[in-house]
Amino acid sequence: MRNGKGQFRQGLKDGVPVALGYFSVSIAFGMMGVLLGRPVGETVLVSLTNLTSAGQFAGVRLLAAGGTLVELFLTTLIINARYFLMALSVSQKLDPKVTWKEKLLIAFGITDEIFAVSMGHKGALTFWYMMGLIALPVLGWTLGTYTGAVASSVLPDSVTSAFGIALYGMFSAIVVPAAKDHKNVFWAVALSILASCVLFYVPWFSFLSDGWSVIVVTVGISALMAFIAPIDEQERMEEDGDCGFDGDGPDDVCHSDESVFDLSQEDHE
Repeated sequence: MRNGKGQFRQGLKDGVPVALGYFSVSIAFGMMGVLLGRPVGETVLVSLTNLTSAGQFAGVRLLAAGGTLVELFLTTLIINARYFLMALSVSQKLDPKVTWKEKLLIAFGITDEIFAVSMGHKGALTFWYMMGLIALPVLGWTLGTYTGAVASSVLPDSVTSAFGIALYGMFSAIVVPAAKDHKNVFWAVALSILASCVLFYVPWFSFLSDGWSVIVVTVGISALMAFIAPIDEQERMEEDGDCGFDGDGPDDVCHSDESVFDLSQEDHE
């Protein structure tokens, strides 16, 4: 087993690509926060303490629209519910020596990309490896938010308004490829768009605020698709490269011989 310094250094290397991606995306959040009337410091603090991407965008928009705390709580809970499952999966790969206090620190830094990298890491996940993996993405996400927030107060309105499409471009880049490859995803997206239009344009639903509309559409369409088009277990395992729990222990969660971003030739013992 390599010492903590070596594990931390490997985690830093594996987190570089994630940090670079987070920096570019979080610029849009920083700009949006300031344009919606939130102070620069508050916008940066949201990114530093949340790391939830879509949850942050939705939460800040709800605050700007005067949404209630109940709407804010339910919306962010639904959007971020996937992190419960990710944290549970990562916990199965953690080194037995990791204490519960260290687990809380690791749970704070679990995001989609950090989850993917950690699950592809060979062997048990040590505390220092996870701290290294989380450190740079947190820094990138926070610095990107600060950059966007400051830029929005310096650049002219014509430029900052153009950056507003960055969020939609990010979501399109995530959703469109999946919708093209999987018909169930396509229908889920199509039904969500249709339901959102109905709730927005039909006068009968005018009593619903934006926050409650998001909650209704998310829960309703997710439940409908889970009922009429559940994921086939065999198909899922084939797409994931037979990566899943097989009951042989935490190190067998993903049968991979290398870290996802193996930037060194060092062995992961």
